[in-house]
Amino acid sequence: MPFNNVSGIGIRETPVPSAAATTSGATAALSDYGVAKTIRAQLNVTAASGTVPTLDVTIQDSIDGGATWNTVGTFTQKTAASREVINVTIPFSNTLRAAWTIAGTTPSFTFAIDWYAE
Repeated sequence: MPFNNVSGIGIRETPVPSAAATTSGATAALSDYGVAKTIRAQLNVTAASGTVPTLDVTIQDSIDGGATWNTVGTFTQKTAASREVINVTIPFSNTLRAAWTIAGTTPSFTFAIDWYAE
């Protein structure tokens, strides 16, 4: 995803556009966050279905360019439609990604992740 500089004060990005997901996954490595001191991230779940569906979403960083990942921010587990905002503060590395784990019987979640770094 390309970075959007908002009036020179930060980076606003949608690493995960709204879409339905039935399996776990992660975004590609996103770079150029080394100058940021804070990331305000929003998880917006608009639909959930299945039997006992769960969605766990984390913000991760990598100090080795994406070979290994470390969790730097965690959203509360989701089981239904909801919205949550978390703040991730330094230290985190230049390379970030969002990752999610979906579980349950025939689970499906429609969700998006947006963040603003400054």
